[in-house]
Amino acid sequence: MAAARTWSGVYDKPDNLVESFESAVARFGANKFLGTKMVSGNYEWTSYEEVGRRVDDMRAALGGLGVGKDDAVGIIASNRVEWVVAAFATYGLGARFVPMYEKELDSTWEYIVGDAAIKVLFVSTKDVLDRVRKFSERLPQLKAVVLIEGEGPGSFAELEAKGRGKELPSIHPSADDIAVLIYTSGTTGEPKGVLLSHGNCTACSRGGWHLYSELDEHTVSFSHLPWAHSYGFSAELNNFIQFGGAIGLMDSLDTLAEDMPKVAPTILISAPRVFNKIHAKIVETMREEGGLKLKLFNAAVAAAHEKRLSGRGGIRYRLLDKIVLSKIREIFGGRMKGALTASAKMNPSIAEFFFDIGIPVYDCYGLTETSPAITMSHASQYRAGSVGKALQHLDIVIDTSMVSDGSGEGEVVVYGPHVMKGYHKKPEKTAAIMTADGGIRTGDRGRLDADGFLYITGRFKEEYKLNNGKYVYPAELEEDLKLLPYVANALVYGDGMPFNVALIVPEIPVMQRVAKELKLSISVNELLENRQMRELITLEIGNHLRKRFGGYEIPRRIAFIAEDFTVDNGLLTQTLKLKRPLVTEKYRKVIEGLYAEAEAEAAAR
Repeated sequence: MAAARTWSGVYDKPDNLVESFESAVARFGANKFLGTKMVSGNYEWTSYEEVGRRVDDMRAALGGLGVGKDDAVGIIASNRVEWVVAAFATYGLGARFVPMYEKELDSTWEYIVGDAAIKVLFVSTKDVLDRVRKFSERLPQLKAVVLIEGEGPGSFAELEAKGRGKELPSIHPSADDIAVLIYTSGTTGEPKGVLLSHGNCTACSRGGWHLYSELDEHTVSFSHLPWAHSYGFSAELNNFIQFGGAIGLMDSLDTLAEDMPKVAPTILISAPRVFNKIHAKIVETMREEGGLKLKLFNAAVAAAHEKRLSGRGGIRYRLLDKIVLSKIREIFGGRMKGALTASAKMNPSIAEFFFDIGIPVYDCYGLTETSPAITMSHASQYRAGSVGKALQHLDIVIDTSMVSDGSGEGEVVVYGPHVMKGYHKKPEKTAAIMTADGGIRTGDRGRLDADGFLYITGRFKEEYKLNNGKYVYPAELEEDLKLLPYVANALVYGDGMPFNVALIVPEIPVMQRVAKELKLSISVNELLENRQMRELITLEIGNHLRKRFGGYEIPRRIAFIAEDFTVDNGLLTQTLKLKRPLVTEKYRKVIEGLYAEAEAEAAAR
């Protein structure tokens, strides 16, 4: 058996989140840290120094409640100042922080609070508090539930006031002490608690900043991904603390477009779906405008593409940039230098569009179990279609034993200081994913090129085989389908079947416009059932997917469904991944109907 690799030598100081934060407060005290949207609609900023004082008060208050080393403190809240205060107060007691999503099932909250043995739980609103009360009596280890948006007994403000003026020095945990317990929502089964140490967290954020060394105290982000997920937690919150950057907090998804220019970020920690939606909205708007505006838009994009490739702009480009492209950049506030995206791979053509207009979007890749960063792209190391190179101190090995097609592809296995300590109270699950020599099996299929760029080509757990022996990776097909303006969501299915079919959640307004052009009824119900519309979209899907996928992968039959896949109805994880088994089971009769329809047509020929 190979000896396990060790990483103690790469845990550079500071190797814990407490010292990292205290260093930021000392160096960047007067700097803007967190921006919150007020009732007036304007943003009010809280400095590093002010957050530091509040952390000291809350640490003393939690200590007064009996929170100590290795205890668990939880929070059910979206990103906000109090989230940061509660987290770093917890770390300073040697305790572990357990973040949860506000949009979650009560049963999932109850499971996590019980499994993690949470002692003190912060909740955002009265509504969340009322829901927690329904199960809190069944969890005797839960000693206090603290309401953030409220005053008086049991409130965050009251607890903070109790700690004010009481000095309780912080503990500086070791690199191996657990900092956070982040539960993966998972596409199947109960949540798994990922144990991330202080060394995991600091090594991950330091590795990112080592590559993006141009980030400094003038860097501003617009926070719209939850810190309850490891990506936003590490790439944004813990990362920005290192260099004194500022983070403006999204108020809600509904007001994202109007709030982002108020913050005017210089970089976004984001996901491809954000850029996909912005791109789709821009293109659809231009199509609807038509005429001169559409011609100018197309000319501007073409000129920008030529300028990026040749390095020469000229008067024509500068004019079109001022008239057209600058207006697109203003959507982001006008200061954006670039973005980092994860959770799915950027579509190359959409990535190219944003590169051309002056907002480069770089892919990165990782898992909650790797804190999460494994690879990142950057201006200094970029290759279209890849997710970048491994961060410092990380090794990637491709295990080809699961693949016999000679492609050089295999399972991505990762070694390094970002790898989790294990799953909380789940030794069998830990053993199943960890290698004997300290690596972690990602479950993703990929390949490395000669220069070390990683390409993710599928996910072993989601792959299936058609009855002709061809393998299909449905997630990539689904991501491409969602680039079509009339597709809001999609599921591709074909396990053991002769061909693929797809369930399509349509973008109703776009479908109605198409139907109007075809002089069809624009009633929603009739649209969903209209055979002509279904055949038209099936043809469009085939033409679209044929650019990147083989003919055997393209769905031959589709069905429209009215209800979207969402977190609220339990069909998406919190990171917006399909809970494939649940969706398939819910719509099994619809899927079976598509195959029966195809058989009937074949028999009639």
